[in-house]
Amino acid sequence: MWVPRLGPVSETATQAPLSTRRPQVDASRLVGELVPPPRFDVVRFSTYRPDPAQPSQAAAVQRLQEYAASLGGAGGAGCSRWPWGRRRSATGSGVYLDGGFGVGKTHLLASLWHEAPGPKAFGTFVELTNLVGALGFGQTVEALRGHRLVCIDEFELDDPGDTVLMSTLLARLAEAGVSLAATSNTLPEALGEGRFAADDFLREIAALSSRFEVLTVDGPDFRHRGLAGGPAPLSEAEVVARVEATGGALDGFDELLAHLAQVHPSRYGALLDGVTSVGWQGVHTIEDQMVALRLVVLADRLYDRDVPVFSSGAPLGEVFSEELLRGGYRKKYFRAVSRLTALAREARGEVAHGQG
Repeated sequence: MWVPRLGPVSETATQAPLSTRRPQVDASRLVGELVPPPRFDVVRFSTYRPDPAQPSQAAAVQRLQEYAASLGGAGGAGCSRWPWGRRRSATGSGVYLDGGFGVGKTHLLASLWHEAPGPKAFGTFVELTNLVGALGFGQTVEALRGHRLVCIDEFELDDPGDTVLMSTLLARLAEAGVSLAATSNTLPEALGEGRFAADDFLREIAALSSRFEVLTVDGPDFRHRGLAGGPAPLSEAEVVARVEATGGALDGFDELLAHLAQVHPSRYGALLDGVTSVGWQGVHTIEDQMVALRLVVLADRLYDRDVPVFSSGAPLGEVFSEELLRGGYRKKYFRAVSRLTALAREARGEVAHGQG
């Protein structure tokens, strides 16, 4: 049997380990993939299940349906008139979904994208910043300015440089008549802090704040609602067996983390091409911030693609150190823990898919 962090991965895995893959991704693929990921490809407003105890959820569905209808009309972002004769605004409008983890914001954002007329784009904050890195700012604006709607999932406020970059990009797109929709996360247990998230967002996009309508989506994390703590880790032998049974990719956790440092985050999606499940042997708590942030991006791409996760070692809920969970990037880490734990549950058939 393979020993974690001491030797090569077992050759019995039916797919190449992630730590051996070096995907190449051109700019055209980055643009072409600005659509809801597989997990959210089939969601619609009709498949969202509002919590009766949280009236803001049903209210958000109704308002977003109205917003999608308001984007109707032929001819794309450059049109000056709606089909029924009303003039269209010369600048784009915006909606912002404010709420905690697992309340279905991504589900709602993807549903808006599906219902709105095209041309349209959907991407995470990280994917869009990576697109600017690949194409350059000017080319990114040109690639998106003809769209009727651009959706930005998981808008992040913890990197000043990226926040300024994205705020400037959104301003250029709004000036071109592109409507915008965004989500971000607040910590579910920080009730006071949670209500400041929208204010933070509007402050950072000050030039656009008057164009954004804030929709609050309250509620507990759907991915773990009514459940006990995360699933216990598997043994190393169990990880091997389950990865082989699902035709997945097996990696030692340290080998995987080291490899992620050699692959640009914009390629983490391509890293998972054809992967049906992943198995990680020897999971342990991460102390280093850069290593942790790379794992966050991978966790998002795994969740987007609905890839089951089997793991041995430390529980996935303990993969980030307490110090990291108290730091400036804690929202990223809590989101990653929520998503990794959901993938581990789903891998064992313990819970149905969450709403996002």
